[in-house]
Amino acid sequence: MSLTPTQIDDYFRFGYVVLRKLIDPLALEQYNRRFLALVEGRQALAAGMKIMRDVMVVKGAVAPETPVHGVNKLLCLEEDEILFGFARHLELVAAVQSLIGSALYSLSSNVFNKPPGVDGKHPMHQDLRYFKLQPAEKIVGVWTAMLPATRASGCLAVIPESHKRGLFEHQLPDWTHINHGFFGIESIDLSGREHIEMAPGDTLLFHPLLVHGSGSNTSAQFRRAISVHYAAASCQLTDVTGMVSSLRLTVSKAPESCPAAYCRNWPLVTSWVLM
Repeated sequence: MSLTPTQIDDYFRFGYVVLRKLIDPLALEQYNRRFLALVEGRQALAAGMKIMRDVMVVKGAVAPETPVHGVNKLLCLEEDEILFGFARHLELVAAVQSLIGSALYSLSSNVFNKPPGVDGKHPMHQDLRYFKLQPAEKIVGVWTAMLPATRASGCLAVIPESHKRGLFEHQLPDWTHINHGFFGIESIDLSGREHIEMAPGDTLLFHPLLVHGSGSNTSAQFRRAISVHYAAASCQLTDVTGMVSSLRLTVSKAPESCPAAYCRNWPLVTSWVLM
């Protein structure tokens, strides 16, 4: 679905917009079944796909009830025909195109799994901390609830209009248990924070500079979401020296080149979504 002028205005004013029931129940069921088959070992992982276990499980602080209880996220969905169908979902692609144009790349793609019984919180951060792309206005993050996301289960929290304040300094939080790559902003005013509770299929489109995070799962249920970032084909890459190169040229290289080219902290596969 193409966004309305009001939805587009809200996105650029507040840094995000929520689209209720965007993803249909049948698609969500397919994504959930595939995720479970992969993390339970009933389906082989596609090339480049990785399972990240929760830090509390890795360090022995928690004994997972099942394999799924030990998983924090499933990364790099591009080579999985079912899960990457999310990034190609027609209604979702049309919404993103309303914001950044018709020619799109996918960037990082994940299924986020927050089991009961682990801490699982994610510090307040900005996703542009992880990407070497410009301009920020041509990148959109997407986060769709696969299961209910409530305050109790650790739904997303955002600080409206924080995307207008540039990129903050990020550090690893001084927490007893912190998952790999979970950097956070040390000093941020949380007084304007809003919690975004979402039903399955509800979808958050957000600016890569929007400050957001999530709390612990204190419920007895899983909180699960599927996510992808899109970049317009006009985006450019910048390396640590400030050199700029073409996204179109670099994306044609083998996946082994992706960590240095696109991401500061974890492997990342890029793929055309629509041209």
